[in-house]
Amino acid sequence: MTPETLARLHAAAFTHPRPWSAQEFASLLDSPHVFAVGDTRAFALGRVIADEAELLTIATDPAHRLQGLGRATLTAFHDAARARGATSAHLEVAADNTAANALYAAAGYARTGLRPGYYNRPGARPVDALLLTRALP
Repeated sequence: MTPETLARLHAAAFTHPRPWSAQEFASLLDSPHVFAVGDTRAFALGRVIADEAELLTIATDPAHRLQGLGRATLTAFHDAARARGATSAHLEVAADNTAANALYAAAGYARTGLRPGYYNRPGARPVDALLLTRALP
């Protein structure tokens, strides 16, 4: 998938925080540690350093939600991270993102930290970021 494709899908899936640009995706993908899995309906972008994987972002096209693509994409991220030597995965998610939080809980992630008021949203109160981790056996 190209940086432009990733940016289009990210923009369709996210309004807060702002969607990432094609240039931002290109810069991330320039790193040998960063990888993407998925297709034009859903993707995950992550990186593995040493034995830790970080889920940088995951997105599903709104027209394709509730079809299991998020779960399948997260599983593909875990598989790709394991193949790169990761034994654990971590991420951060907005506390009010109920769909993502349900996905991560079902995938075995547990809360390991909190960043109070991390996400600033125009015209709204800041939202906490939850830090989640799971083993990749």
